[in-house]
Amino acid sequence: MARVIRTDLTGDTPATMRLTWRIDTHAQARLEEEIFGKRILVTDHDDWPLAQVIDTYRSQEDLEAGFRQAKDPHVVSFAPIRHFTDHKIRVHLFTCVLALAIAHLMRRECARAGLSLSVPAMLAELEGIGETILLYQGERGRPRARHTITKMTPTQQHLYTIFDLDRYTPKR
Repeated sequence: MARVIRTDLTGDTPATMRLTWRIDTHAQARLEEEIFGKRILVTDHDDWPLAQVIDTYRSQEDLEAGFRQAKDPHVVSFAPIRHFTDHKIRVHLFTCVLALAIAHLMRRECARAGLSLSVPAMLAELEGIGETILLYQGERGRPRARHTITKMTPTQQHLYTIFDLDRYTPKR
């Protein structure tokens, strides 16, 4: 950025000092020509077709997103680990990796069904689906319970259908 942004500092005392800046468009164009938008892919898979090399490179973003999600305390987080023995820590990490894998499989199922969502967005939509239990006074003193699903957005309804969540709702 030092090659693109030009700055001028004027004044002698702190009260009179002024900083001005501008973008050197010619330097920006040279920098864009030199650096931006170019990738060199190096591989030892000489037998792979070019399309497979590029697809593999682009899928790296999905893997990196998984690692970011493993650190996100709102999605599938490794931390905090509240265990002290090696065995329990291993089980905790295995559970987190398994949950992350399941979340990504769910995202893939959504994509196959035509619903393009990130894992955090998908989980937030699923979290918004709720069940309400209404209690009615019965005729013989015992209350009756009626289970209903809360009102859903179109996205939530689509997720409800994709994952066939109706099979988990109590039936009369």
